[in-house]
Amino acid sequence: MLKRLVLFGLLGLVAACATASRLDAASDVHALLVAIRDGDRAAFDARVDREALKAEIASRLARETSRLKVDGLDLGRLGVVAAPALASLAGDALIQPGVFRQVAEAYGYSRDKPLPGTVAIASRLKAMPDGRVCATFEKDGPCTLIFTRSAEGRWRLSGFEGDLTSLKIRL
Repeated sequence: MLKRLVLFGLLGLVAACATASRLDAASDVHALLVAIRDGDRAAFDARVDREALKAEIASRLARETSRLKVDGLDLGRLGVVAAPALASLAGDALIQPGVFRQVAEAYGYSRDKPLPGTVAIASRLKAMPDGRVCATFEKDGPCTLIFTRSAEGRWRLSGFEGDLTSLKIRL
C-alpha cells in the first residue's frame, strides 16, 4: 500500500513538472507568436535557435534526398552530400517570421484574431522525455514545432517536424 502511495506521489510530481515546463514555455511561445504576427525579425530571432533549426533541417533534407531516384538513377549519395549546403541556404531563407506565419496560421493563429493567452498555448504543448516541449496540431498528435530551454532560461524554437513543403517563402 505504501509503495502505491509513493508511486502515485512520484507520478503526480512528474506530471506537475511537465505542466510547469509547458506553462513556462508557453510565455516564450506567445512572444514568438507576437513576433511572427508583427513581422518583428529581431524578436523572432531572439526566440529561435537558428543553428539547431538549420541542423535539424539539414538532417531531414539528407534523409529525404537519400531516397531520390530519377529514371532509375540513385541520387541518394549526392543528396546526402548536398544537404548541409542546401540546409544552410534554406535555413537563411526559411527561418524568418513570414515563413513561420504560415505555420502559425495552420494552428489557427492569424493576424485578424487575438493571440491566445499562455494557458491556452500551454494546452497545445506537450512535454517531451528529454526536457523539451513541442506543439502539436491535435491533443495527442505528433510534434510539429519543438522548443528547447536555452542556457539563459528562454524557450526557443529549435526544431520543425512538420511537412517541409509547408515552409514557403512569400515574395
